[in-house]
Amino acid sequence: MKDIQNKKDIQYLVETFYGTALSDPLIGPVFKQADFELEAHIPVMIAFWETILFDVITYSGNPMLKHLELNQRVPLQGPHFERWMQIWEETVKFKFEGPLAEKAVIRARSIAQLMSYKIQQAGRTTSL
Repeated sequence: MKDIQNKKDIQYLVETFYGTALSDPLIGPVFKQADFELEAHIPVMIAFWETILFDVITYSGNPMLKHLELNQRVPLQGPHFERWMQIWEETVKFKFEGPLAEKAVIRARSIAQLMSYKIQQAGRTTSL
């Protein structure tokens, strides 16, 4: 297998991930309630991962804010983030191996942990 090498590889990852995630019984309903247009969202996620993996600034946005807003409509919990991570890791490792593939998994894991933590903290703050 080869490592992640270019934008086309990232596009494959993002499209494959969403193809699986949207039909997943645990996180599929969360994505469906997120009320986003997949056709518009895919290029944003490609830019996000291109920025992370290739240090090319093609993404500007605040994914944390988006997930905090989503959490107001659909409570996001640990199992959601765990499943998201499992699908992402399986998607990466199905086709790629190497330093950038590993970076994609490690960065996704840290993003999932940080988002989960911040969402839990936000929930505690609003319930006090």
